[in-house]
Amino acid sequence: MKIHILGICGTFMAGLAVLAKTLGHEVSGSDQNVYPPMSDQLIAQGITLREGYCAENLNLRPDLVIIGNTLSRGNAEVEAVLNQGLRYTSGAQWLSENVLQDKWVLAVAGTHGKTTTSSMLAWILEVNGFNPSFLIGGIPLNFGISARLTDSNFFIIEADEYDCAFFDKRSKFVHYRPRTAVLNNLEYDHADIFPDLAAIQKQFNYFIRTVPSEGLLIAPEHDIALEETLSLGCWTPVSYTSILGEGTWNADLLKSDGSHFAVYFDVSRQGEVHWDLTGEHNVRNALSALAAAHHVGVLPQNAIEALSNFHNVKRRMEVLISKNGVTIYDDFAHHPTAIATTLDGLRQRVGGEKIIAIIEPRSNTMRLGVHQHTLAVSLRAADIAIIYQPDSHSALTLASNTVVCQTIADIVARFRNEIQNGSHIVLMSNGSFGGLHSELVSLIATKTE
Repeated sequence: MKIHILGICGTFMAGLAVLAKTLGHEVSGSDQNVYPPMSDQLIAQGITLREGYCAENLNLRPDLVIIGNTLSRGNAEVEAVLNQGLRYTSGAQWLSENVLQDKWVLAVAGTHGKTTTSSMLAWILEVNGFNPSFLIGGIPLNFGISARLTDSNFFIIEADEYDCAFFDKRSKFVHYRPRTAVLNNLEYDHADIFPDLAAIQKQFNYFIRTVPSEGLLIAPEHDIALEETLSLGCWTPVSYTSILGEGTWNADLLKSDGSHFAVYFDVSRQGEVHWDLTGEHNVRNALSALAAAHHVGVLPQNAIEALSNFHNVKRRMEVLISKNGVTIYDDFAHHPTAIATTLDGLRQRVGGEKIIAIIEPRSNTMRLGVHQHTLAVSLRAADIAIIYQPDSHSALTLASNTVVCQTIADIVARFRNEIQNGSHIVLMSNGSFGGLHSELVSLIATKTE
């Protein structure tokens, strides 16, 4: 079958393309924004990419068009699909009908940590011989690809609450019907489609309703938004996680930066995780992954050993270069909570060394100004925060450590003045950041003592 995917370079749709290719379909796709790492993955898979949307992209007469949720009526290619009477569906529905049937689905949902937790879970199952299939919204460094399809009964899916398509406004995760479901956390996000937190909680409640009574829900202790959601109706056992709390899965931080911690299951000490990751948020992610792996039969000690060899996801505090005492990290964080926990974890690790955070507020929620008052607070662990704001559509509440730059050139110029030995520069964006990554890496690569 010829399958054409609109929005193919999105993290979810790119993984979908890989799965479709594995199933033997001829896959092509188009996107307005074609950039690594997903474009590189697709090219490596031999998938035809077309930049931009137009009716001519459909000249191959695909048997099916999968339409991503960023496209809407009025888009030239969407209009051509409708006018030509082509078969079309959403990515979530195609995945449900063609891949997830008869699988034990392990779904990881929540506002933050979905990609990292899904990657941890996939790695634990891989090390323990489960050979899982997965679709993750990033590229786990342990695997080097965001999606794969095996003959395993187990499928790990990053379960996003964003809507499916312009013709299906349900959250994508409603299609997945997991047996094991992780609820990492819940905050207000996606202001372009959800008017308030209650609207997101309603979608999470729909998701919870799809988990069988013989399945398992995994959630953190004392997350008020999740507790409210569960109170709307829950027919599945819940296993709770905590740090120095009373969860079934509990952690004791042996190093304050989260790089070394002990794991307890039912009050019994199971072992210790030593890894390169930092931050309490990653400890919580680990506990969720351990609980989910245990539900399918992995012994805690074996899962802990796997985590000690876990490498994070591309663009999750990924070190781009470390030279002459200067380290540049690439991070996907774009919500104030994620920004804060990431920078706090780095501060715990580097002590008093200089941290420069460079932020591109690119998500729809940030662009709409929903988090403008909390963004400044989220940057308090940085010595200097540089916010890229090429337009003035929304005013930001700034702290004393924060400046705004309107061009990439301005950021590079300020960066030159701020770097010194013992500096840690964190680039935070869920997009390409206008090529800033490569510019700064080149600066450091050519810098001499």
